[in-house]
Amino acid sequence: MTVTKGQTTQLQDLTGTPSNEPLPGTVTRLLQRQILPVDYDQEVMPLYVDLDPAILDADKYEVGTNKAAREMNAFQMRQSVSSGRSVHPDQIRSRTAYALDADEMVSFGTYFNAFPASYWRRYTVVEAVTLTVTVEGAGARVVVYRSTANGRTQQVSSAETEEQGPSALVFDLTLKPFTDGGWYWYDVISGDHEVVVASAEWTAQVPADRAQHGTVDMAITTMNRPDFCAKLLSQMGDDEVLRPYLDTVFVMEQGTQKVVDSEFFPAAEKSLDGLLRVIEQGNLGGSGGYARGQLESLRKGTATYMMCMDDDVICEPEGIVRAVTFGDLCRRPTLVGGHMFNIYARSQLHSFGEVVSPWTFWWGSAPGVFMNWDFGSRNLRSARWLHRRVDVDYNGWFMCLIPRQVLEEIGLSLPVFIKWDDSEYGLRAKEAGYPTVSFPGAAVWHVPWTDKNDGLDWQAYFHHRNRFVAALLHSIYPRGGRMVQESFNHQIKHLASMQYSTAWIRHQALLDVLAGPDQLHEDLPTKLADIRKLASGFQDAKLEADRDAFPPVRRHKPPRKGRGDDAVPRTWEVRLAALKAPIKQLKKPRPTAKANPEAELPAMDSQWYRIVKYDSVVVSMPDGQTQTFLQRDPEQFKSLLKDTVAIHARLKREWPRLAQLYRDRLGEITSPEAWERTFAPWAGPDEAVERTND
Repeated sequence: MTVTKGQTTQLQDLTGTPSNEPLPGTVTRLLQRQILPVDYDQEVMPLYVDLDPAILDADKYEVGTNKAAREMNAFQMRQSVSSGRSVHPDQIRSRTAYALDADEMVSFGTYFNAFPASYWRRYTVVEAVTLTVTVEGAGARVVVYRSTANGRTQQVSSAETEEQGPSALVFDLTLKPFTDGGWYWYDVISGDHEVVVASAEWTAQVPADRAQHGTVDMAITTMNRPDFCAKLLSQMGDDEVLRPYLDTVFVMEQGTQKVVDSEFFPAAEKSLDGLLRVIEQGNLGGSGGYARGQLESLRKGTATYMMCMDDDVICEPEGIVRAVTFGDLCRRPTLVGGHMFNIYARSQLHSFGEVVSPWTFWWGSAPGVFMNWDFGSRNLRSARWLHRRVDVDYNGWFMCLIPRQVLEEIGLSLPVFIKWDDSEYGLRAKEAGYPTVSFPGAAVWHVPWTDKNDGLDWQAYFHHRNRFVAALLHSIYPRGGRMVQESFNHQIKHLASMQYSTAWIRHQALLDVLAGPDQLHEDLPTKLADIRKLASGFQDAKLEADRDAFPPVRRHKPPRKGRGDDAVPRTWEVRLAALKAPIKQLKKPRPTAKANPEAELPAMDSQWYRIVKYDSVVVSMPDGQTQTFLQRDPEQFKSLLKDTVAIHARLKREWPRLAQLYRDRLGEITSPEAWERTFAPWAGPDEAVERTND
């Protein structure tokens, strides 16, 4: 094999000489390798190889402050630049090898194959990297590029193959210019003959004490998704590169449809060959499942990390390897999270990085991040926002690596069943000096949050209670900033929208917040059933899969000029609806509204400003499976409004005392000892249903 050093292009702002030569006390460590899809799915191909040109969108300073210009630019940013070209299956020669026909160009400036230089620059001990691209075939040219934080591209180096056999093209690259953002990547251009890009590796010289890679305990919480979970286990067990990184794979089984009964389980168990451990326990939610995985990993004490992962995901096994590698080389213990792609549109990046707004204490995308970004329409090199490094407060536990040292120092998950356990943990770690990085190149495909309903049914209890618990623990503002006022406003919205069960559920959530932290562990196994049972008495909590279970639509009078109710409202129309809604509550419902709904709204159109127009309406749920019949009830409205005023006034008054109480008790309620007591009913010799594959 011939070895060729790339010639560096002189760039004015590319300062510093790469320090890639071996130094005393250092070793070479593989950081990232070129990969191609496991399943040859054309939909995910743009995440691995890119056949399209780079057409960079406009800089925000070029667009300026004009609202219309900004809106037009935001619209244009999502417009497709795809040429429609596709990769032929024969071009994928192996997990790492890609073939180019004669006179063809391909870019590896993609989500899974570009090198996220700014993240390595900011968080790790790595100062320079070496890219080695192995190409089979003469006349091929490899060109290395880098980007700046605002997406501008610069050629860094290039080299050509001269022989027909394998050639290793080597490029030494510094990380100095990547303070705020930027990636490295390489393009390959074939000559007169076919060439094969056999492999590409990004390596670095690292301290000798970081030569060995860490290991990870996988913690997968599952409930009634046996096939999905079993297939996920096989994904991990079948990947030969990942296997040495796995210490134990824990599956916390909390459902009635067992993963061990799946037709895919025997193959999964065999592929993991002694690494799998299935633990059955009651339904303690995500926080109870992940806390069990954290506890088992901590008590076992043999893995460097534990990783939380959802059961309903498709993972890229290489992402786990990259997360461990990045964690190994971080300057301080760091939580390393993955990104979420849409399992229904697999080239679509659903979540890239999240923060908690201090004033409102809502979670959401980090500033400048675009949700639902489709790489099949607009590639990485064309998306300016993807080149700025995105710093986060937390990473969702659909995929998140946590160092054992962090578990030892700050404790385990909050006992909150579902919602806010991952975000609270990220904030807790951050306050203790342990950052979270949502790391490009580590990802799973998951059901998008937009397809889930957590604001109207029983989930509203956990969402509301846990958000306030997290704010009491971590809000930097007196009385939680805008939280109490915003909660009150949302209650009025639910009441005006005839969602009385949701308003009542949210009341119970706040009453439990006021009761203090000591009951969180006690409530964990029982609260879901209690809330469901008590809320079931409300009309709007009765969900039906069959639309004919409800009466047909019959209006008191026809709509004005036959107009529908699915148009996007103007701002003044939304404000008018907000002003009219309270006045409407003083009137008696129309006489026909109790017997027949006045309208039927699909989930996508069931916003509050539409619902408040009616005295009754059938509304579809976001899960696409059920509907409910909402009916206006002035007496329920008055009663719940009275409670809303009283509870929120009390919460605002008692905030300082509650915040101190929750913060004082945090160490105890998240301790391994507290969790062991909670798990005790499923840990005794007669009650434990633990399956260990020895």
